[in-house]
This record gives sequence, structure tokens and C-alpha cells, in this order.
Amino acid sequence: MLVVFQWPAKKTMPIGLVVTILLAAFYWQVTPITIAAASIEGLIIASKVLYIILGALLLLFILVYSGAVTTLRNAFTHISPDPRIQAIIIAWSFGAFIEGASGFGTPAAVAGPLLVVMGFPPLAAVMCALIIQSTPVSFGAVGTPILIGVHDGLVGQDIVNSYIASQDQFSSINDLVFSIGGQVALIHATIGFVIPLFVVILLTRFFGANRSWREGLDVWKFALFAGLVFVIPYAIFANLLGPEFPSLMGGAIAIVITVAAAKRGLFQPKKIWQFPAENEWLSNWQASEPIHDMNTEDNKIPLWKACFPYMLIGLLLVITRLPELPFKSILAGFKLSIPSILNTDINASINFLYLPGSIFLLVVLVCIPLYGMSKNEVFAAIKSTGRAFKNAAVVLVFAVPMVRIFIQSDVNAAGFASMPIELAQTIANMSGQAWPLFAAPIGTLGAFIAGSNTISNLTFSLFQFGVGMKIGLSPVLIVALQAVGGAAGNMICIHNIVAASATCGLSGQEGNLIRKTIIPTVYYLLIAALIALIIVL
Repeated sequence: MLVVFQWPAKKTMPIGLVVTILLAAFYWQVTPITIAAASIEGLIIASKVLYIILGALLLLFILVYSGAVTTLRNAFTHISPDPRIQAIIIAWSFGAFIEGASGFGTPAAVAGPLLVVMGFPPLAAVMCALIIQSTPVSFGAVGTPILIGVHDGLVGQDIVNSYIASQDQFSSINDLVFSIGGQVALIHATIGFVIPLFVVILLTRFFGANRSWREGLDVWKFALFAGLVFVIPYAIFANLLGPEFPSLMGGAIAIVITVAAAKRGLFQPKKIWQFPAENEWLSNWQASEPIHDMNTEDNKIPLWKACFPYMLIGLLLVITRLPELPFKSILAGFKLSIPSILNTDINASINFLYLPGSIFLLVVLVCIPLYGMSKNEVFAAIKSTGRAFKNAAVVLVFAVPMVRIFIQSDVNAAGFASMPIELAQTIANMSGQAWPLFAAPIGTLGAFIAGSNTISNLTFSLFQFGVGMKIGLSPVLIVALQAVGGAAGNMICIHNIVAASATCGLSGQEGNLIRKTIIPTVYYLLIAALIALIIVL
């Protein structure tokens, strides 16, 4: 319905929820209480996502109504006037750094609006922000998809413990997870250095006046350069230091190098490409809430003030996520736990202080006096935020409960595993020795459903490990492919698409975006399958 009929998510998600409830109740024979509990869990998770969206939107409109957007636009224009180069620096390099610090869709909430501020059509900004939700994702939030997703999916299982005992190179589950993380990084690096090129060729193909692939290919040198300066340190950090640092440090290195190269005009074509004039944009490119400089006064905000919110966000995300510092445990400790929802085994929790939304709101409180905003400007920013926010809320209150019912369907009277495991098991039974070709797509399926690489890895890591052992292939490779596919799935999952769209004031274009981001997703899975085939043979 999203992709073929181009219905908006606010129509398709309620239908999807009803279909999932019917399947759960009448085929899986899940009790009504369990369905209700999973729906409540979904609403709690949706509230977390909406909190992040709310903070990101409010920060965006504070920048809009203060006039800081003009300063930011001018600053990036001085680095490079070419939107293709701007997209690579902001979406890829800066987005990878934010992913490494925070994960959970935060790069789209930061990089997407920044691209809109730069004058990108909102639909183009969302597309760019989604495409980079791939290579950096496996090591997002200082390694959470590996350290929690893979580790907790495998720890304490007899088949895993037996494998560790039979291998001289592993003395514990931590050694195994370290090895899996290293393979994940190498596979990602082999595939992902091309992702910046996908960003620019899709940008010029779908949003240029000439609808040309070639205009994107014209910056192939800078795009591949930007890809390499991220993935090389990324792979080195993963194999030397572990899963915490690849995206975080790789992103930081990429920012410094790509900005320096852009300022010197290195690897760039002589001809500058631009978007069509705004009055020529298609209606579906544009936001429901315009993102322009709405400050009516002659307010010249210096560059350091305009950049300050993003520098502060990056700093706060890093210091509140590094396990070596005390802030993570302190903030995460303020948690409202909701155990045994409706007397089931389904639990939920909310830790608003730890969520990136709190960081966004804190930065907003700092920016209001910093920019000397009037009450009218602040109220205008709040009103614009509310109008953009409601569209995401309508979608997520249906989408996330649907996902949780799908995942929690393992408690049933029909004797089935959960819906995603049954899907994976069916494919495994049909594939046999060809399973390495399907390992990454299963990870993508998990992320597409759940909206999270971490949840995909938690759901499927043990299953993938068991299939690898059963068919006599390295379970380390198979689980690594699972993690790679789970990262790629973030480009097309409705959860991320709705959140990214909302932070750019866009709604109703979810199917349109999937049709675009499916292109790099298919590339990712095909190359992952080719790598698996080469290794196995």
C-alpha cells in the first residue's frame, strides 16, 4: 500500500495493525490480553520516538525563527556552494558521527533538518538522511547493536557456549562478540564506502532540474574519498578497540577531512550543481510547515552562535553515551519501569532523561536566550512544532503497536514461534547450504519490522548462529551478515522514515521515500551476498 499504491502511512498503518491483530488472534492464537499488552508496549515505545521528534522539531524551528538558519546556510556555502558536497559532509560525515554517539534515528533528526536549513527540498533532505542510516548503524550509540543486540542475543545459550569451548581463539562470549564486530566492520567497509555516491546520484536523479544520474556521478571522486576516509578508520577501530568507537571516531575523522578537502576544492568538479528554483519544486518535495528564515529583524547571528546548538548536541551525546563516564549510568538510572503489563511477561520502561529528546530540549533552552528571541518568536516556533509533530504522532501510535504484536506473538496456543522467527525459519528450510545469501536479508527484515538494528540482532542472532552451525559454516560470519543486513534495513523501515520525515516537516511521502531508499538497500544486500559467497567458496 505504501510503495505500490502510494498511500500515506497514516492510512496504511491502521490497516496493518488490524491485519496483524487478526493474524495474531485467529492463526497464532495469541490471547487478547497478550495482544493488548503488546499494544501498550508499542504505545510506550512510540512515546519515546515522539519525544525525540518533538525535541528535534522544536530545535529546528528555534533556529528558523531566530534567524540562525541564514548564518548556517552562508557558512556551508563558503565550505562548498554545491549541494552535492554539502549532502556528503552533513548527511554522511556528520550523520555518521551522530549515529556513533547516539543511534536510534538521531542522525536523521539532526542532519535532515540541517539539510533543510541549507535549502534542500525537505523530501531530498529526508532521503539523504535515511540513506546514510546503513554503514554507521551497526556501531551506533557507541556499539549498542553489537554490544547489546548480538551479545544479549547469544549470551548464556548452550550452543554458543559449546562453540566457544571448541575454539582456541575465544575464551568468553566477549571474545566472540569482538570477533563478530570486527567482521561486521570489514563487510560494511567493503560495501559502505560507495554509500556517499548513492546519496548524490539519487539526489540529482530525483531532485535535479535535469533528473540526471550523471550529475551525481560527476562528484564520484569526492564521494568515494568521503566514503574511504570514514570506513578505513571505522574498520581499524572495530578490529583493534572493539564495537564502541568505529562510527563515533570514524565519523569525527571524516568530518575533519571532508570539510578540509571541500574548502580546498579537492576532488570536486568545476561545474557547480544546484536544485531548481523553489517555485519549480514539485508539491511532494515540500514540507507542510515551511522551513525558512522567519526572523523579521535585522538580526546578524555570528557563526559560532549558529553552530553552537550542533556542537553542544554532539558534545552532550558523546559524554552521556560513553560508558567510561558517569553520566550514562546516572541518566539511565532515572527510569520508569512498567513490569508485567496486564499481568503478562511483557515489560516496558521509559527513561526520558537519557533519550536524545532531552538533549534537544536542553539545547533549545540554551538557544532562546543565546539568540535573544522574543516571546512571539518562541511561541511561533512552538506552534510550528506542534503542526509538524501531529502527523508523526498519528502514524506511530498505529505503527509501533503493530510491530510489537508481530514480535510478541511467540506466546500463543498454536505452538508457533513468533511471526518473524517463523518467516526466517521457513526461508532457512528452503535455502539449505545457500543460507549465507539470505542471512543479511533476514537482518534487514528484522530492522524493517522493528525499526532497530539492535532489536533485529536480539531477535535473530541466536537463530542465525544455529543455522550456521547446522549447515557447517562459520556462525561468526553468519551472525556478522545478520548485523550488516540489520543496519541496511534502517534505510527502509517505516519507523525511521516517519521519524525522519517529521523532523523535516514532511508527511505522507513514506512510500515515495521507500521507493528511493530501496535502491541502496538492494545494493547493500546484493554485495553482502556476494561477499558471503566468496568467503564460503
